Order: sequence, then structure tokens, then C-alpha cells
Amino acid sequence: MERVIFLLAGYVLGLIQTGYIFGKTKNIDIREYGSGNAGATNTLRVLGKKAGFIVFLGDFLKALIPCLLVRYFFRSEPNTGDIYMLYTGFGVVLGHSYPFYLKFKGGKGVASIAGILTAVDLRITLVCLIVFPLIVALTRYVSLASIAVMFCFASMSILFVYLNYFNVVGNGRIEFAVLVCVIAVFSIYRHKSNIQRLISGTENKINFKK
Repeated sequence: MERVIFLLAGYVLGLIQTGYIFGKTKNIDIREYGSGNAGATNTLRVLGKKAGFIVFLGDFLKALIPCLLVRYFFRSEPNTGDIYMLYTGFGVVLGHSYPFYLKFKGGKGVASIAGILTAVDLRITLVCLIVFPLIVALTRYVSLASIAVMFCFASMSILFVYLNYFNVVGNGRIEFAVLVCVIAVFSIYRHKSNIQRLISGTENKINFKK
């Protein structure tokens, strides 16, 4: 029951649609432009770097802050703090991706998942901070970099949990690993249209000069 509560609480927080709200301040619905998503990448393409950064930061913090708070308040209990944190974070991603009041049309959750992985472990975050810009610089595909980060996040988190880097023991390790994989697979699934375009060679590239 507690897990459902944290998942629902995260969903409510995920309903804070930073991209949609910022777009409205510019008198546009960001979902009607570019890729049609309400996330930071589409905001970057449509409204520029400053707007993209603001939206990314908002979506990042709405996952990071509650995840850190949950982990802190349950830090003394094995198999609770770290696991509840993942349920909360995944709830945020679900709320961000499928906001009921916007006809379930939100963003892809990349910035919010970045908030989750930052809360999970800073060493994983550091690796992802190297992988993401490197792939973007080499390919100019933000989607490909996002997918690669998910593989890093999942593989390193699973490795770390079995190296006892988290406050998770026994069957809690399995649940933790499964949750991490669910989050990573969900993010990759949300990029299914990007994957199709990557395969066909029609995916949009970031224009650094622009």
C-alpha cells in the first residue's frame, strides 16, 4: 500500500508541466510545435536555449527534490528509503508523460529521470553527464544520447545495488533492480518514434550554431 501511495504522490508532482506552463507564458501550446512533446528538448528547439534550460531545470527538480526527501526520511530503514524513492520518481515520470488534464499528452520524462538518477547515486550521474554530451556532440541526436543514458543508469544501478552501495538487502535488491529496469525501459519506450526515425535516418538533429 505504501508503494502505491508514493507512486500516486509522485504522479501528482509530475503533473507540474514546466514546458506547457512556460509555453503559455509565450502564448503558445508547446505541444503544437516541433515534435509535439511538452519536454525540455522540444522547448529548446522551439523557444531557444534559455527556455530549454528553464524547462529542463523545472522537470529535473520536480523529481530530484521529492526523491531526496523520501530517501532522507526513510534512510534508517533497509529496503524502504531507496525503494520508495524509485516509486516516487517513477510516479513523477508517469505524471509528466501522461498528465490527465492535458489529455495524457506530456513530455518523455528525460529531465525527470535525470532527477531520479541524480538522487540514486552521484557516481552514476557523473558517468551519464559524460555519456550524454559526448553522444550529442558526436551524433547531434539528443534522443540517442537519452537512450544511451538509460542503459548506463540501469546497468550501473544494478551493479551498485549488488555491491551493497545502497541501503537495500535480500529481496529488496531484486525489487530495486526491477524498478530501475522499468524506469529505463519506460523511457526507451517513450522514444519509440525517435528510434524509428533513427533507423530510417530521418531523426531531427540539434543545430549547435542555431
